[in-house]
Amino acid sequence: MIRYDALDALPVRSALPGLDAALEAGGAAVLVAPPGTGKTTLVPLALAGLLGKGNEGPARRVVVAEPRRIAARAAARRMAWLLGEKVGESVGYTVRGERIVGRHARVEVVTTGVLLQRLQRDQELAGVDAVILDECHERHLDADTVAAFLVDVRETLRPELRLVAASATTDAQGWARLLGDAPVVEAEGVAYPVEVVWTPPVRPVRPPHGMRVDPALLTHVAATVRRALGERDGDVLCFLPGVGEIARVAGQLGDLGGAELLQVHGRAPAAVQDAVLSPGTRRRVVLATSVAESSLTVPGVRVVVDSGLAREPRVDHARGLSALATVRASQAAGRQRAGRA
Repeated sequence: MIRYDALDALPVRSALPGLDAALEAGGAAVLVAPPGTGKTTLVPLALAGLLGKGNEGPARRVVVAEPRRIAARAAARRMAWLLGEKVGESVGYTVRGERIVGRHARVEVVTTGVLLQRLQRDQELAGVDAVILDECHERHLDADTVAAFLVDVRETLRPELRLVAASATTDAQGWARLLGDAPVVEAEGVAYPVEVVWTPPVRPVRPPHGMRVDPALLTHVAATVRRALGERDGDVLCFLPGVGEIARVAGQLGDLGGAELLQVHGRAPAAVQDAVLSPGTRRRVVLATSVAESSLTVPGVRVVVDSGLAREPRVDHARGLSALATVRASQAAGRQRAGRA
């Protein structure tokens, strides 16, 4: 049974008529919607025609491209829950090493890497009616190549293929020009005031270098999490650059006085991912990489502690190879992270 009460509560629903009109007119659109408004879960279901009573909408097959595996799994599970089904029936997902897609699935969530390989094998994307590039502000090689391929496919092979670029903080006009002067559709979210508290370390810390992060900064982050627990209500979401930093801060936090400590990253077990995406019975402290920045909505969060760092691929021109490096998070990332409060 479709959970219409949950679907009607998603603010992005008000933007669906404008998005449908834009796609009918030109076949491409840019969707700008604040974090947590439902663009990742409601829009694919609407484009696939799965929201009408008895699935009366026009039947389409929709592919949703996510930047991370954890986001692809979470989006598929959420959409299946909204439809009152199991993953693999109307909604499935494909990531590296794992595929749960039934014969009658109309929405498939994939990573950009999987979609890139699929485009290399089948440039026409036979049987696919629409592609959604979710979180398109996250620039990396796979995502940029997929976008270029899709633009070329629409121009040469499949002009009827619908293409949507969706994000909360992307350069909407730049994407609109890339998609052939496509219209920009904006969704209004439910805005809550967010108080920003600047808490610099007492002593100067060394800037990140390569994969290294000054231990003094991690100690300060742990102290800030404890302060947030004492001064504010609700769950606390803390952003750290990588798995190693999450483990160090978790070790320094120790006993949290009855609060539950969760560690979320791309290698986290499925049980932990499920626990993070469901409201807990106890107060929670969630230590996460940037996967929770825009790919996941963690319920119950009232405080965000941001280390200001991210781990991204950078090219070592001396070796001609790319490697992960710890860098300062961008302003767009900071807005995304604050929006999780």
